[in-house]
Amino acid sequence: MKSKTSPLSKLYMALIFLFLYAPIAVIIVFSFNASTSTYIFTEFSTKWYVEFFNDSYAMRALRNTFVLAIVNCVISTVFGTVSSVGIFKMKNKWMKSAVMSVTNIPMMNPEIVTGISMMLLFVFVGTLLKMNDVLGFTTLLIAHVTFSLPYVILSVIPKLNQLDPHIYEAAVDLGCKPHRAFRKVILPEISSGIITGAIMSFTLSLDDFIISYFTSGPSFQTLPIYIFSMTKKRVKPDMFALSAIIFVTILVLLILVNVAESRAEKKELSRRGDAK
Repeated sequence: MKSKTSPLSKLYMALIFLFLYAPIAVIIVFSFNASTSTYIFTEFSTKWYVEFFNDSYAMRALRNTFVLAIVNCVISTVFGTVSSVGIFKMKNKWMKSAVMSVTNIPMMNPEIVTGISMMLLFVFVGTLLKMNDVLGFTTLLIAHVTFSLPYVILSVIPKLNQLDPHIYEAAVDLGCKPHRAFRKVILPEISSGIITGAIMSFTLSLDDFIISYFTSGPSFQTLPIYIFSMTKKRVKPDMFALSAIIFVTILVLLILVNVAESRAEKKELSRRGDAK
């Protein structure tokens, strides 16, 4: 029998969603407000989007953010996938458990602790190498890869655990070279986990503030840091336009993740049905 949801439960869920998404809806609506008022909507206009895209400082920060997120996504995905395969093939259960525990530390550690510790490490290394401006794009990239790697690994490892261990062996026995067997057999099976990890690393890098704040220098400013500097003044509706753009970007990425996972599940169910 199907359990019926009570009206009180529906009301409770509706209030939760209203509490979560009402502020975002207000930001999106007032990003199209013609006036500078943040509480009275006068008429529909896209002037704040035009003003934002004409702001050279904002566009530079936006470009820096996307460049950093894309490079971080590529590096984290490659290293995370390779690391996942290495962890998966470990025979010693104690060593495997220890490596996974160490991998989870960047996720469990408070971001402010991670940011400060990495800043001190970079400054220390820069002092040893006699470098004046050590903080910049490179330090930001290292920091972002550090906290993105665990998410990629935790997205790929479950897909590896679902694999039939005899598929790779069969491909090798049939004359396929190991690297070709991995590329043609293993990668397609874990592709949904790789895509999920890649999108996770991209979105995490896109909106990170705390770690970026401590590991960035004056030569390279990301969008969250730029927004934080703007909040010290009166917030203008062009920041609403920026927030709406970021929200839509992340929403599209989440939809892509769900579509990729849905297709992977359908493919897996279809393959199991054909095997039967």
